[in-house]
Amino acid sequence: MRWPARAAARLRRRLGRADEGRAIIEFVFLGLLLLLPLVYLVLTAARLQAAAFSASLAGRESGRAFVTAESDGAARARAQAAAGLAFTDFAFSAGTSLALSCDGSPCLRPEGTVTSTATIEVELPLIPDFLAERLPSSVTISSSHVATVDRFVAR
Repeated sequence: MRWPARAAARLRRRLGRADEGRAIIEFVFLGLLLLLPLVYLVLTAARLQAAAFSASLAGRESGRAFVTAESDGAARARAQAAAGLAFTDFAFSAGTSLALSCDGSPCLRPEGTVTSTATIEVELPLIPDFLAERLPSSVTISSSHVATVDRFVAR
């Protein structure tokens, strides 16, 4: 074997030994570096999706509860109760609201429409308080539903 070939073989052996065991450290470091932001994005997307489902359900069910009530006075209480159930089903207790509006008076007249708008203020997860004071740390999700009073229901 010639001198350059022997030197190259020795160099390969020496470099191979010096690099042993470092691949696992690099893999763990880079894995954590890439995995943590991905986990945060998945948590945030899941929370926002739950808010969208909750707002949609609250708007729809409160509209249905309103138009099936016996009187205008009972209708608002039924709509609030239905929206409250929808919000708590998805673990949203704070930052929720429901707005109800009618297209005329009285609200429960035949073929009258009632618009219910459910709104949820979603706090982003894992935002420290000192950052929340200076940066937006919440997202507002809202959903509207229009329900029509049945033409043939006697009240």
